[in-house]
Amino acid sequence: MRLRTRSLLPGVVAVALLATGSTACTLKNSGEPSGGQAPASARAGGGSAVLADGSATKVALVPGGAHPYFQPWKTAGAQAKKTYRLGDVRFDETAEWDQQKQNNLLSTLAARGYNAFGVFGVSPTDINTTFADLKSQGLAVASLGSCPAGKKNEADFCLSTDVELAAYKAAKAAIDAMGGKGRLVHLTGNNVDANTQLRIKGVARAVQESGGEVRLLQTVTDIDKDLQTAQKAVSDLLTAKGKQIQGIVSTAYNPAVAAADAVRSSGSRAKVVAIDDDAKILSSIREGTVTATVVQNPVGQAEIGAWALALLQTRQCAMRSPGQSVDSGSFVVTKENLTTYDRARKAKTAQLKKRFADDVLACG
Repeated sequence: MRLRTRSLLPGVVAVALLATGSTACTLKNSGEPSGGQAPASARAGGGSAVLADGSATKVALVPGGAHPYFQPWKTAGAQAKKTYRLGDVRFDETAEWDQQKQNNLLSTLAARGYNAFGVFGVSPTDINTTFADLKSQGLAVASLGSCPAGKKNEADFCLSTDVELAAYKAAKAAIDAMGGKGRLVHLTGNNVDANTQLRIKGVARAVQESGGEVRLLQTVTDIDKDLQTAQKAVSDLLTAKGKQIQGIVSTAYNPAVAAADAVRSSGSRAKVVAIDDDAKILSSIREGTVTATVVQNPVGQAEIGAWALALLQTRQCAMRSPGQSVDSGSFVVTKENLTTYDRARKAKTAQLKKRFADDVLACG
């Protein structure tokens, strides 16, 4: 699965091999240029996480395929381009979820001069090969929104939701809404996806903590392909087992929207906890047909991802621990905090920037 990326100047490959310093970077929020480009090596002393000059950095944000979750990457990337005066930030995606097609797109973007990549890999088990190929060409690479399967990450860093923790939070919210007992159904995505398996673990942990008071009636996988697939699966579920279900937790986007619609239209009394902040889900929380949702932070992934990639690509900073994974945050939203939850998400993004400056990056 070799990427046919263009060769760059030999010295650029050194980006991945930079020595890391022992002190934190100094964080400033300004996106203004602050003089000449900093040296490539990260030395002890007061390094700066202010991007000196990002005009030569062209960032590509590349999801695994079309999905509503990634739409905030567009606006966040465009804002990052302005804030940090980057050469470009481009959002691009393939029409299908196919790893080879994504590889081909990445090759095309590299040939067009893009030198920093934020990628949601199609195949968690194969994406490290893609990351390694990009890195071998001297390109800065981040795994955004999803980390590779296993313990190794060949990208510079991964900035993603801790999906097991987010699923655990969602299941706990559903169990609380059920009064701590009853039968729970879990709706989720592709069974072979490593993230799906982590979500299943998170829900199972919450159920186990109920001490036998809650039973996981069924886990329904492979229903996040599109909304129609999810709607049919949820409709079939409620027809067959609706009276047995006290709670529904969805850890995938399309099933969450489908569950919100189905509970509203069927009059089911099941307590629903969804994922993400689709308008239908938020309106269902206002109406009371959905109890809560767990929102993620795609804006933070794109904003902080583009900023950190530019610092790495310009060789102003290096990774202290190459391949480090950082949780971009997840937040339980109920009727009580429906109008204020985005403040918490923005605060988390600011915290992420400070964490990268203090702990994740070493800047010279």
